[in-house]
Amino acid sequence: MRFSTFQVSRRGRREKNEDRMGYCYTREAGLFALADGLGGHPEGEVAAQMALQTLAALFQRDATPALQDPAAFLQDAVLIAHQQLLRYAAEKGMSDTPRTTIVACVLQGRRAFWAHCGDSRLYMVRAGKLIARTRDHSYLELQNALGRVPQEGETFNRNVLLTCLGSPGKPMVDTHGPMLLEQGDRLLLCSDGLWGTVPDDLITEHLAASAVADAVPELVEQALRNGGPRCDNVTALAVEWEGEADTDDGHTEAGISTRSLSDDGFATTIQAAGQDARSGGDELDEAEIERSVREINEAIRRANERQNGVLKKS
Repeated sequence: MRFSTFQVSRRGRREKNEDRMGYCYTREAGLFALADGLGGHPEGEVAAQMALQTLAALFQRDATPALQDPAAFLQDAVLIAHQQLLRYAAEKGMSDTPRTTIVACVLQGRRAFWAHCGDSRLYMVRAGKLIARTRDHSYLELQNALGRVPQEGETFNRNVLLTCLGSPGKPMVDTHGPMLLEQGDRLLLCSDGLWGTVPDDLITEHLAASAVADAVPELVEQALRNGGPRCDNVTALAVEWEGEADTDDGHTEAGISTRSLSDDGFATTIQAAGQDARSGGDELDEAEIERSVREINEAIRRANERQNGVLKKS
């Protein structure tokens, strides 16, 4: 696998930047993820970082070197990240849970899969055209889908989310794929600080016109300018698919080749637990993740038994 990537996060006119992004890869698969911690709840930056750490830990465990089912992996990993946030809040005795959006993409075997919860977005551009974009779990997107336009004096608040990780109820997680990749395809993961002030047509235009290392900084700077004195934090991670690897040194002229990794090799830009701002420096250990996996699998098993009418009294 061969790809180019570029990531950047800039603090807007906010007290702190609660966005997080990063990627990791094995010989046969790559995971790219971005999270935007919700500022109206405690420790948004912790929520975003924990979500990415959980996805990266599960990816490292399951991609050996390829994922058996990338779509199922994304669905399960996002729900496990949600459970981790609930457990974190319970163990800390918090009255409210840290919350975050998430968007994540897996590239494997010339195919792309992605999942999202909230209003962090994925864009896919091919040959100068926008061929896919996630649909936000927000009141604004719902009104747009219903074809409603604001009446005089009425406004739609784009910040009102219908779901996120860390909320009391089960989050909505939309998954898509597989999408067959073509050489030169570009995918952008971004927070609402970018798409909220830069329209889709300009995002597409920038991604189509320049290499991701040039397009992403330009988009981020434009978002900061357009945001003005109330500018949100702006975070973006872009990747260009360059096809199958044809070198063994780990790098190509334009980007990264995964061929140099062994079957159990793993590379990441996502900080490990204990190296970030997580309160108390607690470790995100494997036992916690395994417990979340067991709980979700048990819930799925019991739901299947109910559907089949074979659930017995305990």
